[in-house]
Amino acid sequence: MCGAKKLMHFRFTRAWPERMIGDTAYDSDPLDRQLWREHRIRMIAPNRPNRLNLTQDRRELRRYCRRWKIERLFAWLHNFRRLVTRWEFYEANFLGMLQLGCLIILLRNL
Repeated sequence: MCGAKKLMHFRFTRAWPERMIGDTAYDSDPLDRQLWREHRIRMIAPNRPNRLNLTQDRRELRRYCRRWKIERLFAWLHNFRRLVTRWEFYEANFLGMLQLGCLIILLRNL
């Protein structure tokens, strides 16, 4: 089993997602075909500027536009050094620190 396939199998053990959202670097016809053939996953990525045949539908790209909310959350979580360096050995402790970080972010933005 190759590395990417092994990672996908490990990550999605319960149910495979229907769509994956990526940035412009993921605009690749071979990648689209491989994800569809092996896992029935549809890749949503904006087309590169130099691409001749446009393959993405504008309706699906609306999902891509909302992606910044998740990236912003990860950027805010990187302000907590304890989460970035992963000092916690036990998963429960790390989850508690993650929830505490999310709570602090929520309280700051109210």
